[in-house]
Amino acid sequence: MVMPLKQPIVFELEGFYVPPGYSLLLFFLALFNYMVVLLGNGVVLWVIVIDRSLHRPMFVLVCNLVVCDLLGATAVLPRLMMHFLTGQKRIAYILAIAQAFCVHTYGVAVQTILGAMAYDRYIAVCEPLRYHTIMTSARLCLCCTLAWLVALLCIAVLFGLHMNTPLCGNIIRHVYCSNRTILNLACSPTPSNNIYGLSMSWSVSTGIFLIIAFSYIRILHASVKRGRSDSSVRSKAFQTCTSHLVVYLLFEIASVIIIVSHRFPSVPQNIKKFFSILFIIVPPAINPIIYGLVSKELQGSIIKHFTFQVCRKR
Repeated sequence: MVMPLKQPIVFELEGFYVPPGYSLLLFFLALFNYMVVLLGNGVVLWVIVIDRSLHRPMFVLVCNLVVCDLLGATAVLPRLMMHFLTGQKRIAYILAIAQAFCVHTYGVAVQTILGAMAYDRYIAVCEPLRYHTIMTSARLCLCCTLAWLVALLCIAVLFGLHMNTPLCGNIIRHVYCSNRTILNLACSPTPSNNIYGLSMSWSVSTGIFLIIAFSYIRILHASVKRGRSDSSVRSKAFQTCTSHLVVYLLFEIASVIIIVSHRFPSVPQNIKKFFSILFIIVPPAINPIIYGLVSKELQGSIIKHFTFQVCRKR
């Protein structure tokens, strides 16, 4: 009979299989990805904070998305770099739970924030005359708080269900710690956690999809209707909504790739593990570029402030 482990528990992350001589290369690739995430999101956050003309609901919600992206990337990439550079695989129980909590919170919060952004775009396009009356500072604050609160509560309950579950193993066969990989080490089945986890994931994903689908169907209808008399209205509506839709689709595509890869047993483990971190390493690196390219206001503000900084130094 296998005896349950006693605290302090130290897990061992299996991580990637790294062929001899490739550790340094993989470390620099992970470092480059993390620097792109920090630089891109840092610039967007800095510009929105210092530029008063961007203190509007759409950009405040972009700030929330930036913070969320930084949370997800920081939860995984620094430890992954350590794994590549030093071969360190051991992680304490508390740090494992913290990493898993941050990763899951990121996964839910990205969706709830994108849902709030869809609501904001719906009001802006479909109710332009009442936009400032509806999207007040209090309403904006409520949307942001709700987005984070839903994510934190969903994940707090998820982890609350297994905090006292006895564990009989300490090898986590994954790149990062997650609720599922930790529960795979449980001494007995955990049906309540499994049912809640699946129900919560399905409810959040379906709910946010319906909110975004409803918002964009109404936006499309309103844009086409008004665009008959003024084509600039239609182009402006599409311009403001394109970045949001691309970001949502990028996250969903990365998530679908993870699910599909696990349906093919013949796929090598390293490839599956790489696919499993796509939703953490790709969207946070690309999202700032998408907003910087599509949003002319944000793009103009970034150029203006960097030009000003360069001229001042001269």
